[in-house]
Amino acid sequence: MMTRSSGRIWSLLFFVTAILFADLSFADIYRYLDKEGVWHFTNVKPNTRYQLYIKTPEKKTIAEAIGDYDRVIKQAADRFGVEPMLVKAVIKAESDFDHKAVSVKGAKGLMQLMPGTAEALEVKDSFDPAENIFGGTKYLAMLLGRFNGNKELALAGYNAGPEKVGAEGRIPRIPETEAFVKRVMEYYNSFLAGGK
Repeated sequence: MMTRSSGRIWSLLFFVTAILFADLSFADIYRYLDKEGVWHFTNVKPNTRYQLYIKTPEKKTIAEAIGDYDRVIKQAADRFGVEPMLVKAVIKAESDFDHKAVSVKGAKGLMQLMPGTAEALEVKDSFDPAENIFGGTKYLAMLLGRFNGNKELALAGYNAGPEKVGAEGRIPRIPETEAFVKRVMEYYNSFLAGGK
């Protein structure tokens, strides 16, 4: 049987967890305080006693996400001579425009820069959208130069590493890399067709 004090402890633990992980929530959180002074939390509002406590942020549309970074993408693309639509397509495929994204391998930010790559590109904070976009676009420009403007080989190099692509002279037969190149090219062509 739960005592009044243990109920308060569990409520407090839930409260702290809800605050710490609010950004990771996928549902609204409701709460109410009972007559014993115990907070009750739920992600489904069962009755009018429960009031909205944490609101899940609305997910941005792709157009809104692109709009947030459009100016920086254009600046980086102009500086390094890369098509803005290609930069957008890489960002969409890599992070879906989430500047806080982290892959299981440790790649970070919008263009999913690995720590060593970020350091080589002098990107100090991979979670800073402008730094990440400029660094990732510079890297993409280097790969396009290395592979004579061949977008698919440059993208394969972006995913699997330029040495692997250079050694094979083609897109490596790595399912992840083949899927990545295909996905980016689909986004690229879609962005071109839509003019966004």
